[in-house]
This record gives sequence, structure tokens and C-alpha cells, in this order.
Amino acid sequence: MISEAAESRRLSLPQAPLSSGFYRYMVMVQKELLELVRSYKLLWVPLIFVLLGIMQPVSTYYMPVILEHAGSMPEGTVIEIPKPLGTEVLAQTLQQFGTLGVLVLVLACMGTVSGERNSGAASLILVKPISVLSYIGSKWTSMLLLAWGSLTAGYLASWYYTGLLFGEIPFSGVLSSLLVYGLWLSFVMAITLLFSALLRSPAAAAFSTLGGAIVLSLLAGLFPKIFGWGPGSLSGFAYESVASGIANTSRFGWVAVSSIVCMAAAVSVSAALLRKSSAVD
Repeated sequence: MISEAAESRRLSLPQAPLSSGFYRYMVMVQKELLELVRSYKLLWVPLIFVLLGIMQPVSTYYMPVILEHAGSMPEGTVIEIPKPLGTEVLAQTLQQFGTLGVLVLVLACMGTVSGERNSGAASLILVKPISVLSYIGSKWTSMLLLAWGSLTAGYLASWYYTGLLFGEIPFSGVLSSLLVYGLWLSFVMAITLLFSALLRSPAAAAFSTLGGAIVLSLLAGLFPKIFGWGPGSLSGFAYESVASGIANTSRFGWVAVSSIVCMAAAVSVSAALLRKSSAVD
């Protein structure tokens, strides 16, 4: 009777939260977000995107004045630069995000896994009841939150100043281009995570990520029939979306699907590499 009562009380007690894989994943996400706050990445990365977003419309609008006061023009020179459309300015803003913005994000996230492996923090975490997939997934989630938050803040700032200086732009085009370009940044973050799990050096992971992103974009532009169905076409679709709208929607659908599949594969391979590595030695 006593044993039955004890067993009944044991079964009636709520299960410990740590027995839930989702709970452990959320705890790891909170830990990663806390690291972003402590390292001030959650502050300076979005701030850089906001500055890039504001600089593009402002510098484009005042470019004739800047050239006029450059001091290298003959006296009486009249500079007439056609005023661009607001959509063209936003497309140029996305191009800025594609160079300096991607560079900042990759540098901020290059040591996500490799840094903790080198310091021994990964071994301390993975010996606990934390699965490798939860560990990798939490890191990718924090990277996505940082990338999407920075992109949204910078792009909305650019949209606001572009509307003030060049005329209003429909929010539908802004939103669609934001989502498409956010998908491209998500893919870049996935391959950053992959190289960070594959390579011990954070600098090598950053170099490999930037090189891979550049190669994919170049191949998609030079050989659209062969490589135009891959993630490298996403940035071009984002420019097209804000400028005139995506014309070939069926092709974009296939590009989006292939990008999601590649991101899932990159995260899975990252977890597999970490599981087989000496991270817990």
C-alpha cells in the first residue's frame, strides 16, 4: 500500500521542465540572447544598419551639393544629376546591406561555434543534458533574430528618409523586398554557422562565408540558367521586388524553396559536424 501511494504521488507530480527538449532549446536561446546583450551586438549591429539605411538616401539627395563643393570643379560648372526614383534609392540601400551589412553580420557571428569550442564553453554545455541540435538551433535562432532585427531597423529608416527626400513609396513593395532580402540574410547566417562549426578559426569561418556568398551571387548573375535557381538569386529578386515587383514569380518560388532546403541542410550538417568533433573532449 505504501509503495503504491508513493508511486501514485510520483506520477501525479509535474515532470521537470528540463525533461522537455523544447524547454532546453528555449533556455539556450535565452542564453544566446543574453550573450548578444552583454557583448553589445544587439546594439551596435542594428545601429550600423540604421546608419547605412539613412546614409544612402541622404547622400544620394545631396550628391550634387557635395560634388559642387568638392573644390576640384572649374568655376561656373553646373552639375545636373537626374533625381532618382525612391524605389531605386531603396534598391541601392539593399546593395549597401549586401556589402557592408553582410560583412558586419558575418564578423559579429563568425565565432558563434568556433569561439566556444576554442574556449571550452561548448564542452561544458554539451556534457549537460543539452542535445547538439538544440545547441546549434539556439545559435542559429539568435543569429536570425540579430539579422532580421538589424535589417528591419535599417530598411525602415531608409524607407522613412527616402519618403521625405524622394517621395512616398508603397509599403507593399518595401515589405516584400524586406522579406526576400531577409531570406537571403538567413541563408548567409546558415552558412556562417556551418563554417563556424566546421573550422576552428573564426577568421577562416568569416572568410569562407563571405567568399561563398560572393561566389553564389556571381554564379547566379553570370549563369542564370544553371545557378539562377539557387539562393544566390535572392538578393537580385529583392532589388527587383522593390523596384518594379517580381516578374517571374514561379522561378522565385523555386528559389525560395531551394534556399529553405539549403538552410535546413546547413543547420543539420553543422549539428552533425559538432557531434562528431572533439568539442566535448
